[in-house]
Amino acid sequence: MRDTPQSVILFAAGFGTRMGALTKTRPKPLVEVAGKPLIDHALDLIKEAGVERVVANVHYLADQVEDYLAGQNVMISDERAQILETGGGLRKALGLLGEGPVMTLNTDAVWRGENVITKLRAHWDGTKMDALLALVRPENALGHSGKGDFSMDAKGCLMRGEGYVYTGAQVLNPSGIGSISQDVFSLNLLWDEMIARGRVYGVLYDGGWCDVGQPSSIALAESLLRGDS
Repeated sequence: MRDTPQSVILFAAGFGTRMGALTKTRPKPLVEVAGKPLIDHALDLIKEAGVERVVANVHYLADQVEDYLAGQNVMISDERAQILETGGGLRKALGLLGEGPVMTLNTDAVWRGENVITKLRAHWDGTKMDALLALVRPENALGHSGKGDFSMDAKGCLMRGEGYVYTGAQVLNPSGIGSISQDVFSLNLLWDEMIARGRVYGVLYDGGWCDVGQPSSIALAESLLRGDS
């Protein structure tokens, strides 16, 4: 089984309810930031990193996302019948993603600086990791509140707790996903199993990152991309 991740799933199925009126008639991945849809910011990272295989899952206003991605060499994992959350969505898409570790990337964030996909691939070590999460310090998490999702020891191993914010980008070995009985579940469930085995690691992203989860975050993201101080 290959160990260098060569496929990525874009999570594009959610309802985007925190965006209010902006997502009444369009899906969140198509909300524009700095003149282009959020999903294009994610695709730019993927293309720059040279990822071979790209999948997007769809549910809410799925036709719009699928039509937008037509001709862009992105395969569609169709969740129109039922939204499956991140874990269920990944499991459904595995046949498209291929064997070995995969990357997952949320479509509601923007980045400035080093390519996070390239960084994750460079730090991935499947001999000791089942997941490698890209993290930022809380003070560098634009558009995000809270003190963090994980703590990290000196070796980079993660535990639940305050300290670092998960950015929505990771490498994951999905081999354990088949043991989960639920059809609809979050990847948090899989992470907890991996954490118990000491197999979840983090890598710190030192560039700029903004969670575009609500309308007020759009201006923050655009300021980040402009390089405003």
